[in-house]
Amino acid sequence: MPQVPSTGSSLIRDPSIAHRNTQILWTEAGRDLAQDTRYTGEESLTIFVDKRKLSKRSEGSDSSTNSSSVTLETLHQLAASYFIDRDSTLRRLHHIQIASTAIKVTETRTGPLGCSNYDNLDSVSSVLVQSPENKIQLQGLQVLLPDYLQERFVQAALSYIACNSEGEFICKDNDCWCQCGPKFPECNCPSMDIQAMEENLLRITETWKVYNSDFEDSDEFKFFMKRLPMNYFLNTSTIMHLWTMDSNFQRRYEQLENNMKQLFLKAQKIVHKLFSLSKRCRKQPLISLPRQRTSTYWLTRIQSFLYCNENGLLGSFSEETHSCTCPNDQVACTSFLPCTVGDASACLTCAPDNRTRCGTCNIGYMLSQGLCKPEVAESTDHYIGFETDLQDLEMKYLLQKTDRRIEVHAIFISNDMRLNSWFDPSWRKRMLLTLKSNKYKSSLVHMILGLSLQICLTKNSTLEPVLAIYVNPFGGSHSESWFMPVNENSFPDWERTKLDLPLQCYNWTLTLGNKWKTFFETVHIYLRSRIKSNGPNGNESIYYEPLEFIDPSRNLGYMKINNIQVFGYSMHFDPEAIRDLILQLDYPYTQGSQDSALLQLLEIRDRVNNLSPPGQRRLDLFSCLLRHRLKLSTGDVVRIQSALQAFNAKLPNTVDYDTTKLCS
Repeated sequence: MPQVPSTGSSLIRDPSIAHRNTQILWTEAGRDLAQDTRYTGEESLTIFVDKRKLSKRSEGSDSSTNSSSVTLETLHQLAASYFIDRDSTLRRLHHIQIASTAIKVTETRTGPLGCSNYDNLDSVSSVLVQSPENKIQLQGLQVLLPDYLQERFVQAALSYIACNSEGEFICKDNDCWCQCGPKFPECNCPSMDIQAMEENLLRITETWKVYNSDFEDSDEFKFFMKRLPMNYFLNTSTIMHLWTMDSNFQRRYEQLENNMKQLFLKAQKIVHKLFSLSKRCRKQPLISLPRQRTSTYWLTRIQSFLYCNENGLLGSFSEETHSCTCPNDQVACTSFLPCTVGDASACLTCAPDNRTRCGTCNIGYMLSQGLCKPEVAESTDHYIGFETDLQDLEMKYLLQKTDRRIEVHAIFISNDMRLNSWFDPSWRKRMLLTLKSNKYKSSLVHMILGLSLQICLTKNSTLEPVLAIYVNPFGGSHSESWFMPVNENSFPDWERTKLDLPLQCYNWTLTLGNKWKTFFETVHIYLRSRIKSNGPNGNESIYYEPLEFIDPSRNLGYMKINNIQVFGYSMHFDPEAIRDLILQLDYPYTQGSQDSALLQLLEIRDRVNNLSPPGQRRLDLFSCLLRHRLKLSTGDVVRIQSALQAFNAKLPNTVDYDTTKLCS
């Protein structure tokens, strides 16, 4: 039998590979297959043999029999009996294929096949078994050809079988492919198969979503959520502990995991096939698979359901920042976070009337402003005061009534305008409400609870006031002020109330209350008006920036501010006593007095910084206090902060925090 060095496999081709409606030229087992033109279909059987593996199989068998020839003879007999008993023949061939990797069986049936029982059958493509050491042996039409035509015949046959006559079949470096003809540039790229696999991946993605949605909607998930305690904050460790205690919920999650693993393995197989089929395509397929959701994802998801599920929106909770990321910035999804129950500075219990604050503290800690602080030898109240007797509801009522009992008499300063005088607000106007207590009242510090302005506009004015507020906590330059994030991150917004006056006058009130109160020395108010007009639909309002002084006559309307009030209260502050504490850091009076001074300064630092405005990091208000109320140098402030940080690191169960520098 001739050897043709074109690929790396051994091939036996059955006479039935020829079309039934064409003349059969090869015979076997003494039976002639003559021309048959009654049918219009095609039915063929192809057996690919890896002779190297078959030889190894025969070497390991009994030497008294020629296993190789017996196996080949068996294959010939099975191929010849294919049309007599198709089912039994294929069953035996498949058993041989499973038992030995030396053969690969494929069949091609296209219909209709006349009297055959198989109607409208699809064609099945053949795949060669690759073996670099062996060569192709074609038996059939090959034996009728002269030697010089046999190699060309094998090449043409392989190109017809493997390349669908769209290119030339080539094998090199243990890899086979089709060298495409000019009319078929994508002959190596089975686009229909690739498209089908991409659609399978899309269906897997949809199934992935359904599995996760079914898990969230399951009774086990809902019952687990209902049983979670709501009177204190649940971190992921606590939720995981409760998770392990719920056997039904565990079983439901294991079911989800098993479904996901099977889905992932199925997707992985499709991806491997997709890469294999498309490796010679001009355009590579885009593959996007969803990541498997771990238990950590579901723990955070449960926290989001608990703490970021207000106003019909579900946000994403971050335990690190104790905040929610809402899907829509205009509507807040954050609910009130309960207090954290645990050891050290965590609460022992939450407050019964307000679960966001501590009710009682652990041993060695004291309750202050709803938080647990370390107990010290002496209270820090005689150094600096923090609290007021006003409750939230009482404070809100006094602010709404602009009651003078909570008014702080600040000095109004402005070079741009005067109170009770009309002015053109087309450009920025600056106003200050300052106390100057760092110069004249050194024994007091002040807390801001709210702000109120009475603004009037001329009739039919198109101007709309825009206010920007900066707060300077303890004095110093304007650059040492922080911007008040009005109506951002759950910070309160201005409330406007129409006054019963002939003019268009409104009370603008910003209520901070106990939640957002903070230190202030000077409040910087910047007024920048904008022009309001109707939109193209008539129901919308569009705002434009006003014109500058080049043509102020086109800015319609004037403005007047009747009064500005800042609301809050003043607290006791003893700068000399705090200086004495700082002096003990270098010159301790008695044994242990240095540690006592450090502990008290640490509490003062934390309580001062705790009144920072909302944001990702706290402002370093304590350094501002040292710089502008105690008049310490920058070097002394750095030295004190370093000593406090080193001492805090030695304390048990304490967590230090990063701050943002505000004062130079």
